[in-house]
Amino acid sequence: MEASTIIETVNLTKHYNRQTAVKDLSFKVNEGEVFGFLGPNGAGKTTTLLMLMGLSHPSGGSARVCGLDPLRKPIEVKRIAGYLPENVGFYGDLDAVQNLKYVASLNGIQTDKASEKIDELLDLVGLKQDARKKVGAFSRGMKQRLGFAEVLIKDPKLLFLDEPTIGLDPDGALRLMEFIKSLNRDRQITVLLSSHNLYQVQKISHRVGIMIHGEMVAEGTIESLAKEKFGVGQKEYSLEEIYMKYFQEV
Repeated sequence: MEASTIIETVNLTKHYNRQTAVKDLSFKVNEGEVFGFLGPNGAGKTTTLLMLMGLSHPSGGSARVCGLDPLRKPIEVKRIAGYLPENVGFYGDLDAVQNLKYVASLNGIQTDKASEKIDELLDLVGLKQDARKKVGAFSRGMKQRLGFAEVLIKDPKLLFLDEPTIGLDPDGALRLMEFIKSLNRDRQITVLLSSHNLYQVQKISHRVGIMIHGEMVAEGTIESLAKEKFGVGQKEYSLEEIYMKYFQEV
């Protein structure tokens, strides 16, 4: 049975004054996938995520998230999709539980149900022992894990993750990637993952897309992209080698 499409863009475009951040972007993400969204700084990845969440209006083209148009139905999209930005913001003078209770109230979750979910999520992300610690004292890794609890509180079908491992040490990045993989595997959450960590992306992604200068220059499985650029051979190419090949040819 063919997987259903959960994200689709057709010629999606975004201009800022005279600058083109995203140009004629057309791609699909299937339900149940981890899709690695790659590209250098300024490639248009974050702009694309913002348009898919209904947080930025496109200059042209169209997008669908779970069949919804983010431009016309941004609230509905936000109910079913979670967005974790590169820099997660919390109230530093509140503890983890208080921050999550505030987020739960914004999402219309009843107080008794919210308390139960918060306990469950803090345990899931490994912050149960730090539940009453002020978030201002959290390390970056702890804030990232609390960010996952925040986006998971509404039981999303889809996660948009923008550089979730940036600033983490190698061990922290590895553990966070394994956590993302477990969310996809155990909770059947579709993930669009924007990251510079090519090695980790290769380990957990079903397919990848490479954006350069606002355009998608490649999309597919790592095996198909390797075949396209290097031909059939005995060597298994890494995602980094494939990425650099596309980057050098643009």
